[in-house]
Amino acid sequence: MGIQLDKVRNIALIAHSGAGKTSLAEAMLFASGRTNRLGRVDDGTSILDYEPEEIKRKITISSAFNHYTWQKHTIHFIDTPGDDNFLNDTRMSLQVADSAVCVIDAIDGAKPLTRKIWNLAEEFHLPRIVFINKMDRERADFYRTLDSISTTLNARCVPIQLPIGAEDKFTGVVDLINEKAFVFAGDQSGQYKESPIPEDMKDSVKKHRESLQEYAAETDDALVEKFLEEGTLTVAEIEKGLANGMTTGQFVLVCCGSATCNIGVTTLMEAVNQYLPSPLDKGAKTALNTKTKKEVEIAPAPDAPLAALVFKTLSDPYAGRLSILRIYSGTLKPDTTLYNSNKQTTERIGQLLSLEGKTQKSVEGVGPGELVAVAKLRDTVTGDTLCTEGSPVIIEALQPPPPVISYALKPKTKADEEKISAALGKLKEEDNAILVTRNEATRETILSGMGQIHIEVVAEKLKRKYNVDVNLTLPKVPYKEAIRKTKQGVVYRHKKQTGGAGQFAEVHFDISPLPQGGSFEFENALTGMNVPRNFVPAVEKGIQEAMQAGPLAGYPVVGVKVRFYDGKSHEVDSSETAFKIAAIQCFKKGMLEAMPILLEPIMSMTILVPDDCMGDVIGDINSRRGKVIGVETRSGVQAILAHVPMVEVLRYASELTSMTAGRGTFSMEFLHYEEVPAHLTEKIVAAAKKEGEA
Repeated sequence: MGIQLDKVRNIALIAHSGAGKTSLAEAMLFASGRTNRLGRVDDGTSILDYEPEEIKRKITISSAFNHYTWQKHTIHFIDTPGDDNFLNDTRMSLQVADSAVCVIDAIDGAKPLTRKIWNLAEEFHLPRIVFINKMDRERADFYRTLDSISTTLNARCVPIQLPIGAEDKFTGVVDLINEKAFVFAGDQSGQYKESPIPEDMKDSVKKHRESLQEYAAETDDALVEKFLEEGTLTVAEIEKGLANGMTTGQFVLVCCGSATCNIGVTTLMEAVNQYLPSPLDKGAKTALNTKTKKEVEIAPAPDAPLAALVFKTLSDPYAGRLSILRIYSGTLKPDTTLYNSNKQTTERIGQLLSLEGKTQKSVEGVGPGELVAVAKLRDTVTGDTLCTEGSPVIIEALQPPPPVISYALKPKTKADEEKISAALGKLKEEDNAILVTRNEATRETILSGMGQIHIEVVAEKLKRKYNVDVNLTLPKVPYKEAIRKTKQGVVYRHKKQTGGAGQFAEVHFDISPLPQGGSFEFENALTGMNVPRNFVPAVEKGIQEAMQAGPLAGYPVVGVKVRFYDGKSHEVDSSETAFKIAAIQCFKKGMLEAMPILLEPIMSMTILVPDDCMGDVIGDINSRRGKVIGVETRSGVQAILAHVPMVEVLRYASELTSMTAGRGTFSMEFLHYEEVPAHLTEKIVAAAKKEGEA
């Protein structure tokens, strides 16, 4: 390999959608000579957003990978999604990054969604450089954006560059550390020349450089002492102090530019080399030794036993499965055997592939801090650890968050129905935020995900990749039917004469409600010989069949006890079929006479919102027939605990996003069933009958 670990960087590019994160990645590749043209998201020429669904929506849907070399440093980067629907993918990628570049729009500044993504980087304690992008656009304002970062993200911002001009007069940047101005060519080449600092910027440059030195000094006692005594630091001392502060998370450095004009991109790349940590700087990774069951530290050393985490899977109907690994220790070479410590199996590693957007290139070896893809592993899935069998470890992997929205998935044709299970399984391999379940009560296949667009993208991929066409509808609410009172002496006689042998059966039932939580109870209380005992199983079977579709609206019946105490039979015309039919009709008759009611599923919800949104969200919950159980403070946000009918929150994900400007999140799970209010029961029954007629 010949790569020095101290010159390796592993960074994630993060931003809210539309900030220009992918455009910045394209500009980095172009500036470093990795590509020969500047790819653009807006015209579909990006080499990172290459999936048809991404080109159509002009957003990153799945993390993309590439690398470049700049000033003898090798930078592996992950271009992560910035849309709320796909942040699980972003989080999965951030767990293996060593640092991040956060791109923020100079027009709109930091948005609520930026805070959510910023918090993900905080979760993994990633050092960050902020790149204020789109300085060439109308209404671009560097200083206003700087303020929004400080307030919205609660970040200590340390600018190391100031923009020269703004909007259509934006031409370059001033390097505050070296006190140099760089004016860029206006031809998207990324080339620049050094020039004098503009006169009208000298006071601002002096002020910000003094502030910069204070931040650098506070990271080291010796620097503090020198700064207090002499009032200044050397360039080398400033750089050392800033690097210390970045590693310890004391502040974030701020650069600026325009990705689409390729202005300020190369100066940002220099800052990435200078201030973001290498795998050596990040140090050892904690893992669990599966032999000793004790925690161990795996060092980022090329000659150590190999340990790597599979953090993402790509599935292609033709090329098969690609597993993407982050190497934490050791050196991986082609044609070797590794141990999957999660599955306790061995895997044969064939070709090693370096991912370059949608293409792959064969490589001969990778070491700590690098990302690599391996094709067609037998048992390995996302979240598994691959290691040397003699040193078995498990690196803890993230679990996907609970889904927030569900749709019923209906194949359009019989052929689609036959292929859908396998196709969904393939998609779930590459996106573990997908949940596929079967609701037996409504006989629907339910696809759950992180938002409306997420679900739509899954449906589009089913069609494009696996030629499976589906319709998406809101899932049916699994209502149930029950009774409120006891009805005794329910009698039904089934009599049919059709020439030859007839049908005859009479059954007498007592029907009563069971305590909450009970499903069905059958009591054989026959005395005498009016009904031969061999017909009793047919009666019980008939009742259970009738319970599958209650007489009120056709929903399953629960919470009922049937006491079969008498009846009549005919020695010739009675049969199991006759008694089964009589039982079905007698049960339906008794249900209708015992005050039938509808039951609806109630969900237990935990809704996390900022303080300023709490009143609106609680009011909205009340309007949905919900009950707020309590409110707790958790990590700077309010957690609203509530019980809400399922039918009221089928679209809650998008509605909460609107109420909280994207800052709210929630989780929910089934709690229990409760009786539907009478005025709503009438509507549900009418709708069910109309659907049945249709």
